[in-house]
Amino acid sequence: MDLGLAGKRALVTGASGGIGQAVARELAAEGVEVVAHYHRNREAAEALGGLALGADLRDEAQVGALFAQAGRLDLCVANAGVWPSEDVPVSELPLARWRDTIDGNLTATFLTARGFARGLGDRPGALVLIGSTAGRFGEAGHADYAAAKAAIGHGLLLSLKNEIAPARVNVVAPGWTVSPMTEASLTDELVDRVTATMPLRKVARTEDIARAVAFLLSERAAGHITGEVVTVAGGMEGRLLR
Repeated sequence: MDLGLAGKRALVTGASGGIGQAVARELAAEGVEVVAHYHRNREAAEALGGLALGADLRDEAQVGALFAQAGRLDLCVANAGVWPSEDVPVSELPLARWRDTIDGNLTATFLTARGFARGLGDRPGALVLIGSTAGRFGEAGHADYAAAKAAIGHGLLLSLKNEIAPARVNVVAPGWTVSPMTEASLTDELVDRVTATMPLRKVARTEDIARAVAFLLSERAAGHITGEVVTVAGGMEGRLLR
């Protein structure tokens, strides 16, 4: 299906990472002019072939400069985020890690959404935020990450969809996905455990997430969809199925 995205201009944050790179490539294949944001890995973002811009998305001034350099945008994917790999229960969770995780996910997404909304004005467009199944089901040992993603997939999303219309905003919530951020953690034992909650019995690939993002950005395919969360997690229910 032709998604009708050719000729559009999109910012993808976190485009140097696994999901971000897959999203950038998927959009480029649809004829989108992609502006690839990176924080530290400039080489990976530049390898995508378009304009690559660096910024710390926790920093208000740097986000402002990013959007000024990016220019006129039709689409935006707020993908950048952090997942601390160490399991730490709430009773032992340091405040410093809590704040770092909230800033690296929720604050970064807020500043990205705000920058896009300011540049868009009253024009139609589309914004996709990247959430997580952790925000829906929780994640033991990662309450900081789950709380940030829950805020993105509920309060922030539902407020934005009322504020930026006629532009649309939706969330893609991946479950366990093979990417550079998670690959080291996805041992055979963990894969067996997490897929026990999924009828499809497999973890996602980054391309699965990218295709859902492209669909939601498309006015032709998803022009009457806004304020929704699309979970890409093999039917995960948050309970053991086998």
